[in-house]
Amino acid sequence: MTHAGYVRTGAKIASAGILIGMLAVTACTQAEAPPVSPGTSVGPSTGSPSSTASAEPVTLAHDLDAPWSVLPLESGGALISQRDDGRIVELTPDGEQRDAGVVPGVVSGGESGLQGLALRESDGVRWLYAYHGAESDNRVVRMPLAGDPGRLSLDIDRLEVVLSGIPRASNHNGGRIAFGPDGMLYIATGDAGLRDEARNHESLAGKILRVSPDGDPAPGNPFDSPVYSLGHRNVQGLAWDSQGVLWASEFGQNTWDELNRIEAGGDYGWPDHEGIAGAADAIDPRAVWTPADASPSGIAMIDDVVYVASLRGERLWLLDTTDADAQPWAVHAGEFGRLRDVVPGPDGTFWVLTNNTDGRGDSREGDDRLLQLTLPEG
Repeated sequence: MTHAGYVRTGAKIASAGILIGMLAVTACTQAEAPPVSPGTSVGPSTGSPSSTASAEPVTLAHDLDAPWSVLPLESGGALISQRDDGRIVELTPDGEQRDAGVVPGVVSGGESGLQGLALRESDGVRWLYAYHGAESDNRVVRMPLAGDPGRLSLDIDRLEVVLSGIPRASNHNGGRIAFGPDGMLYIATGDAGLRDEARNHESLAGKILRVSPDGDPAPGNPFDSPVYSLGHRNVQGLAWDSQGVLWASEFGQNTWDELNRIEAGGDYGWPDHEGIAGAADAIDPRAVWTPADASPSGIAMIDDVVYVASLRGERLWLLDTTDADAQPWAVHAGEFGRLRDVVPGPDGTFWVLTNNTDGRGDSREGDDRLLQLTLPEG
């Protein structure tokens, strides 16, 4: 079923199934950036697309260099990680851009570098967490975030390693981190080319990890280790619905990309299964796409609708997680190029981070950008 600006496809697609159709490219203009104040947004409640994708997009930040993660701040503005140079850019509440600092020890190369960001306050200290590639591994570090909005800086003298030893390679490095409703830190890793390690619960490759803010295995983990779920190829998106259920986006190989509903101790089948296999020894994804139509990275949950930023697909996929029969639909196909991250924005909006300057996209004037878009009407 096709609507203007959207395309729907079945959430359960057999391995011999249907390829998702391409969307027409629509032109758009850019508006001036207003003061930046993120917050909780209200999105579509039924998963039904409207006839109009969104109002005019607003550019909040521009001329970013291979950005990877955007972290909205409660005080206004945001922090943006740049993969290749290890730099963190502050978008101030007034809409200005400035450097907050460089994360020490970042060794970039291939798909590795400075990636996911998360923030947590503890005992009066604002700890900024960062996932990054080091000389021989991927790791999560934290450091105090000092200063007031508009003058934020990294206190690198107090940097701490939270978790190290995550396998690293040119590709499949995962990289998304986020604090869950339980206050624990969740870490998305890739298989780093170690395919057979993805289903081995003693390895950190191809996993979703769950640790305390200090990096210890979180209480209640299924394997008495940091491992929370396994059998993943390359997870790059984490988000929770209103029931506290974790959802994750995952790069497939040549056939199917996935959106998974994550269970503690769940095995999602890679490398033995890709897409919907109906196998007794693995959990099937909730939705699948061909890599050309998706290649999913960051995801956001807005009013129980999951928004999936797609790189090769150059679009956002949406799925109503409250309806078991809902089908994903797409918005903004081809309008902004590759999309790396998406987060809720203020007052009925969401933010999207483009990714056209990392060597795989076609850079446009002003790229890369952080855009503010209007939520589709339900």
